[in-house]
Amino acid sequence: MRSHSSSLHLHHFSSLGLSRSPKRHTSVPVLPLVPFLSSPQIRSVAASNSNSPLKLQLKRSKYVRKRRRRSRHDVVQVNATDDDSVGISSFDDWVVDDSVAAYMFSSSSDGEDSDGEIVLNPLTDVDLPPVKVSTDEAVTMTAHRLASIGRGQKRHRIYLGLLINLALIVFLTVVLLLVDWCGWKIVRLPLAPFFLTSPFFISLILSSCAGYICVPLLKTLKFHQILRKEGPARHSRKKRTPTMGGLFFIPAGISVAKLVTGFSSIEVSAAAAATLAFAAVGLLDDVLSFIKQHNSGLSPWLRLLLEAAVGIWFSFWLDATSLTSPYGMKMMVPLPAPLGLVCLGKFYLLLTSVCFVSMGNGVNLTDGLDGLAGGTAALAFIGMSIAVLPICPELAIFGASMAGACVGFLLHNRYKASVFMGDTGSLALGGALAAMAACTGMFFPLFIASGFFVLEASSVIIQVLYFKTTKHLRGSGRRLFRMAPFHHHLELCGHKEPMIVAGAYVVSSVLTLFAGYIGLRSA
Repeated sequence: MRSHSSSLHLHHFSSLGLSRSPKRHTSVPVLPLVPFLSSPQIRSVAASNSNSPLKLQLKRSKYVRKRRRRSRHDVVQVNATDDDSVGISSFDDWVVDDSVAAYMFSSSSDGEDSDGEIVLNPLTDVDLPPVKVSTDEAVTMTAHRLASIGRGQKRHRIYLGLLINLALIVFLTVVLLLVDWCGWKIVRLPLAPFFLTSPFFISLILSSCAGYICVPLLKTLKFHQILRKEGPARHSRKKRTPTMGGLFFIPAGISVAKLVTGFSSIEVSAAAAATLAFAAVGLLDDVLSFIKQHNSGLSPWLRLLLEAAVGIWFSFWLDATSLTSPYGMKMMVPLPAPLGLVCLGKFYLLLTSVCFVSMGNGVNLTDGLDGLAGGTAALAFIGMSIAVLPICPELAIFGASMAGACVGFLLHNRYKASVFMGDTGSLALGGALAAMAACTGMFFPLFIASGFFVLEASSVIIQVLYFKTTKHLRGSGRRLFRMAPFHHHLELCGHKEPMIVAGAYVVSSVLTLFAGYIGLRSA
């Protein structure tokens, strides 16, 4: 065995820090302490050669012997070894030199005959330079590095959310400019320049500016979001985010639409009234949630009853009011060829009520991630604006204005959101979309443009039905999704929040273009 191997073992013992540095160093024999050095081969070499460095001085005073019995720790100086021609390790003279590493053997023993532990500590800083690191400093440094990594990831996601919003704005702008450019071919009448683009950007700017005033006010009033206990764990960090953002961007969209249309369109007035009615239901739900400090303000059945009441009121208003329609008659649902116009009669009123309830709850269920409901609603409004443009251009302006309000709200609601729309905003958006479809009969384009809302609502219905069915048949309920609505299922599958929102935007963009095409073909 070579000398470097024994030095490695000794170095290993030194890392345990088991020895104490004594005030006085006494030379003691190494042979009885280290089995390697007490082997017969080394003893024979030391005895045969009196001038050899391997011959160890074994003299010890009586005082040292007595001290050896009393003390538990004995220390000896050992210098680094060199290789000789015999093939075994040799030792230098017992002099501490700065050019070689000197070590201390410490033997922990209770008596003279006990086998003690051999611990090696460096006497010089040649081989093992002393590094003193405080435990507190190490913990602080580690925490700082982890925090830096977390801030880097958050910053990356925030930039990603901003990039997604910019891409959405660019897409909507290009679509609206294209529709304005081809608007005279669609309506077959001359339209004002930037017929849909101008209300979109006016509402966007007004809504975003209103957010810079209202968001700090909502934080001051401490209208914080009440989270579901059964929601994803990572959503707990959003509990301090203010809600009721619909209070500032819904009125902005309605005001711009009324201003641009000149307060003369009865369809826009009806759609605005339905939107405000649904916003009032949502506001009541948000206020009760804040008072109860619970996620559910109104009971589910009571909220459905109020939404159905608004839908029934709107249906009777449609039946009693004379609307300007290119078909010359009401209660008509335009469908693509070869179906054409379908007259539903009194079933039109039932369809209107169902549409109001389903759209309000569909948008409300989608409002679970930063920017998800606002962006998909803006795309749905643009799709409906294109679809209803040949039938009622004023409602197309209303849709473009509401889309601009949603995008202005997204500047505050993108990841990481500084405000949520709450039920005040989500129910109002659903009511506005349903009103546009009810006034024009464009239920089929609405179903396409709101495809993501339909997916979210369907996932909840399927989850509940599947759980109840399996519980009835097997005794224990099973879930088809990890969590409903569907965006929570994607979260629990490991997808990041901005990527889910981006995917929803892409899907909704395709559905928007298809809904607009179907609407134009149907009209």
